[in-house]
Amino acid sequence: MSRFPAARFLLSVAAPGQFPDDSGAEVAFAGRSNAGKSSAINSITERNALARTSKTPGRTRLLNYFELAAGQRMVDLPGYGFAAVSAAERSNWVPLLDALRERTALRGLILIVDSRRGVRDEDLALIDWADPESRSVHVLLAKSDKLKQREKAQLLAQSKVVLAGRASVQLFSAHARFGVDEAQRRLVELLQ
Repeated sequence: MSRFPAARFLLSVAAPGQFPDDSGAEVAFAGRSNAGKSSAINSITERNALARTSKTPGRTRLLNYFELAAGQRMVDLPGYGFAAVSAAERSNWVPLLDALRERTALRGLILIVDSRRGVRDEDLALIDWADPESRSVHVLLAKSDKLKQREKAQLLAQSKVVLAGRASVQLFSAHARFGVDEAQRRLVELLQ
């Protein structure tokens, strides 16, 4: 049985005035373009098409809210890094993301990192944006099924050093359904 049987799309937000009421708890999902964010959301919620997946970087262009249960939401953020998005459109995201960070309901961040790339400076900047002193951050090293066992162990150890206690981290694969239970548990914890 799914941990999130009532998961459903709630709304897309293009401006701060469109946010849902600042109550309950919400967790943001973020990652570089094409890191596997939508696949992670679908795998964690056990829904095939809750978040739209695409091979084209930059598919998510708004803040997409999903309700998991009454008063519990996920927020799918636009990808960062390379994406087929204009600079003007990207600059429109700044006030939107700043407003999101100020929300009382925002309890944490789940950051999806392509395991073949590892944690990069842009990822660390996003962790700083989330303010890990006041919000928990959990990193999913996605697409880990593409690595050999030794590479996985090295990546996990390296990532813990790079993150230096600012975030928890795990190996994850939406395709192989590896690490899904752990990611679900972390999401439930963040929503408390």
